[in-house]
Amino acid sequence: MIKINSTFKYAFGPGLILAAAAVGVSHLVQSTRAGADYGFTLVWAVILASLMKYPFLEFGPRFAVATEKSLIEGYQKMGKWALWIYIIFTLGTMFAIQAAVTIVTASLAIELTGFNLPLLAWCVIILAICVTILIRGQYSALDSIIKVVMVVLSLSTLAAFGVALFDGHTPSLTEAPSIWNVAGITFLIALMGWMPIPIDAAAWHSLWTLERSKQTNHRSTLNESLLDFNIGYIGSAILALIFLGLGAMVMFGAGVSFSSAGTAFAGQLIDLYTQTLGEWAHWIIVICAFTTMFSTTLTVTDSYPRVSREIIRVLDPNSVKISKLFSYKNLMILISLISIGLLYITGSQFTYIIDLATSLSFLTAPALAYINYKLITSDQVDEGFQPKKWLIYLSWIGLVFLTTFALIFFYWRFFM
Repeated sequence: MIKINSTFKYAFGPGLILAAAAVGVSHLVQSTRAGADYGFTLVWAVILASLMKYPFLEFGPRFAVATEKSLIEGYQKMGKWALWIYIIFTLGTMFAIQAAVTIVTASLAIELTGFNLPLLAWCVIILAICVTILIRGQYSALDSIIKVVMVVLSLSTLAAFGVALFDGHTPSLTEAPSIWNVAGITFLIALMGWMPIPIDAAAWHSLWTLERSKQTNHRSTLNESLLDFNIGYIGSAILALIFLGLGAMVMFGAGVSFSSAGTAFAGQLIDLYTQTLGEWAHWIIVICAFTTMFSTTLTVTDSYPRVSREIIRVLDPNSVKISKLFSYKNLMILISLISIGLLYITGSQFTYIIDLATSLSFLTAPALAYINYKLITSDQVDEGFQPKKWLIYLSWIGLVFLTTFALIFFYWRFFM
């Protein structure tokens, strides 16, 4: 039985923020679609992907507690090659990901409020709210709001699942179509690629861990920090299974062709739930869906400027002018504006950018996993903080798993 120390309350928070970042498009869209298209067939994929990525994301808070430094600073000390792999991936995806989560949140805001403003206007409003919250409170505001949001999200999701469990259809495995074809393999790899969250989020978590220590003036023990991580990570994996179950029990066999665009999918999702469960369930589903995406948007709005600021600091630690110019607040506003500009320019072609970001995320996963493994087992980390043997073995298995599926993805994408 886990004994929770009274000081755990000071360490509690970064794990929930990680969960809020994880529970977004990957859960609301991908997990639900997995259940809708394949019933319960892909439960194994969600569990296996979450298990195989576990060590490499756990190394984020572990490294922060052990060294009182971020993973990004660790990459720099390990070698510029490691840092630049992370920088290139971050720059290649952050605007597309920020724009993607914002546009889905905006479409759900229309459903929630009934105000049918232009979608781009709603995107501006959503990001303005997130930026205002974070500028006023930075980490403390994020920490406080996410704890409330995750409670609302969990309760509304469980309520929807409970209704579906009694009123929905439970498909058998024999009813589901085969996953072992071109379309199925492509979807399977996309599902696992962002399940429950990309590996680069380990660096985000290391920064949140350090910020939590500054906020509370308490240096967390390794056990406290890992307990917080496990609550958030395992919770996000369970929510992924619940969304898959909702899709399977409510949508499977409905004969609906889901749109590849996040906004259209969100509308279809709510309409189909409402038609199946009844009009009375409409608000439960809308609140559940909006809360899911708003928590992700708020977290992403915080994480990318925080990561960018740390990268700039590590690259040029002595430049005061650059540090002031690229402050957390300035970077947050800049990234938000570029993301809005991307949405304005791309319009209906935006899904292609998301496909590119997803592909890049999956293909770089083995490299980032290897870097995190080498870092946590390096002499930068004292022996007492290094992973136990079972976690080392799981890391090896995870590296083989991620590399194998990256190669499968590459083969199916470019040679089939």
